[in-house]
Amino acid sequence: MMTDVAVIGAGVSGLAAAYDLAGRGHRVTVLERQARTGGSAFSKYLGGFLMEHGPSTMNAHVPVAEEISRELGLQAQQCELGAGVRQRYLVSRGKLAAIPIGPFGLFTAGYLSPMAKLRMLADFLLPQRSDGKDETVMDFCSRRFGKEFAERVIDPMVAGIYGGRASELSVLAIFPKLVALERKYGSVSLGIMHRRREGGKMPGSRLFSWRDGIATLPRTLAQHLKGNIRTGINVRRISRGPNGFDIDLGNQGRLQAISVIIATQAHVAAQLIGEIDPQAAAAAGRIHAPPLAVVFLGFPRRNVAHPLDGLGFLTSEVENRQVLGAQFSSTMFPGRAPERHVAVSAYIGGARAPDLARLPAADLIRLARSEFADLIGAAGDPIVARVRHWPVGLPQYESGHQKLIEELGTTDKRLEGLFLTGNYFAGPSVAVCLSVARRTALAAHSYLERASGVQIRQSVSQ
Repeated sequence: MMTDVAVIGAGVSGLAAAYDLAGRGHRVTVLERQARTGGSAFSKYLGGFLMEHGPSTMNAHVPVAEEISRELGLQAQQCELGAGVRQRYLVSRGKLAAIPIGPFGLFTAGYLSPMAKLRMLADFLLPQRSDGKDETVMDFCSRRFGKEFAERVIDPMVAGIYGGRASELSVLAIFPKLVALERKYGSVSLGIMHRRREGGKMPGSRLFSWRDGIATLPRTLAQHLKGNIRTGINVRRISRGPNGFDIDLGNQGRLQAISVIIATQAHVAAQLIGEIDPQAAAAAGRIHAPPLAVVFLGFPRRNVAHPLDGLGFLTSEVENRQVLGAQFSSTMFPGRAPERHVAVSAYIGGARAPDLARLPAADLIRLARSEFADLIGAAGDPIVARVRHWPVGLPQYESGHQKLIEELGTTDKRLEGLFLTGNYFAGPSVAVCLSVARRTALAAHSYLERASGVQIRQSVSQ
């Protein structure tokens, strides 16, 4: 069997790349090891509750998010954040501290000490770092804004987004725009002021989802690719062939492809390209993703004392809690819980406590119930209690990550027609993965056009 492009992996990244290339008229075959498509984007109804097993939001400030929803005809199903989202919450000395939404929320709230707030303002006066070396997020933010801000604001944010530690992850990989502002203006705060005065956009988010959850996206992409997706396929080996690539599918035969896009987790990509691009395989093998567990609980509204008037809460590592954070799922979007009920999700494990994420489901439910009883006053037995174990969680963008991405982003320079995409390139958010996948698809399209031109010229010359 012959195809123009073989896309290995039918998560959001793989499906988006395949959808783009199919729309450009290329023959596309998607190969997926699991029985279902969608990867970690998995939404499921549980007796009137809707559980998100993985990602739960789309960032509308990433242009491709709204674009693909419109292209797929999903705008009528879009839902914006609920009106009940009015606060941010961080754990402070065993209680939830409300932080007003807005640029000055941290200054008006009592979460940080007066000295910490003054130290944040010192960013206007401090000299910039001039050696250009990579730093951890913790080191960068401590240097610019003070240790308390870094530990109590940035560290929980990093845990919530990446399941990681600010003291281990690269600021160049995670917050490159902040580094760029310091380098250009000498101060992050001054840079923000200049950008606003010049009308430039700063990183932001307007979150949305769809009525039936985030899995609406990969499900609809898969419907558009119907007939081009093969599930339950274990790719055993990829080798270079005379007309592209030869893909060994074990007892499912072989597939010939002019181009290959690998849209799997990093460790799987490392295994697949070990023979054909050992340089990139070594880079991919250095990206680890500690396990993560999601615990979803549904309660009668009367059994939860907290108003749940936010997205959820995050916890700093200095608080010594057993959860990285939580989402108030039924507040975020409509339809996540039956009337007069609420849904909450706890996130456990990651780089802070990988062993906790491996606990049996019953133990994780007990742990989450204890945390929720303490922090939001959740009492009684939950109506619904489910756990999703992710043995391989979110990729960690550790110091030196950008150099790894340079290796991984140039596979086609070493082996024409081979491309990688996934959540380890520019961030784990669904919208960012879509952006990366589209860039990868465009690169594959350009290669296929060149390859087609070469074949035509060779045919004419013969």
